[in-house]
Amino acid sequence: MYTYDAQLTLGVPQPIPDEVALDGFDDCQFTLCATTVAWPNEPAVVDYHAKEGRSWRLRLDRQGARVTRLGAPVAGEDQLPADVTARGTASELVLFFYGRISMESLELNGDRRIFDQLIAWDPSA
Repeated sequence: MYTYDAQLTLGVPQPIPDEVALDGFDDCQFTLCATTVAWPNEPAVVDYHAKEGRSWRLRLDRQGARVTRLGAPVAGEDQLPADVTARGTASELVLFFYGRISMESLELNGDRRIFDQLIAWDPSA
C-alpha cells in the first residue's frame, strides 16, 4: 500500500502486481475479515471475484464473519447465490478493501448496501 500511496501522491499510481495483490487480498480476508464477533445486520453472503481467477466468499451472521475460497466446497454449507458480488482485478479488490478506490471502480451485482454496512462495521468496538 505504501508504494501505491507514494505513486498516487506523484500522480502516477500503478496497479499492484497480480501475485502480490492476490496474496494480499487472500490475507485480508482470512486475517482481517474473519471474526467471531456477531454481524449486527441481516445475515449476508458476499462474493469477491478476482479477474485473475481466484474467488472468496464472506458469510456474515450472528456467528461473525467466515471466509472460504470459492471452488473449494465446505462440508455442510450449501452453495446459495451471494447477496452481493464484487468483481475486479486483484489489485482493484485490495485497493477497494483499503479504501484507496471507491466501490464504483468494481463490477457490483446485488445489494450494494451490504458494502456500506461492511465499511461502517467495527467488530473491535
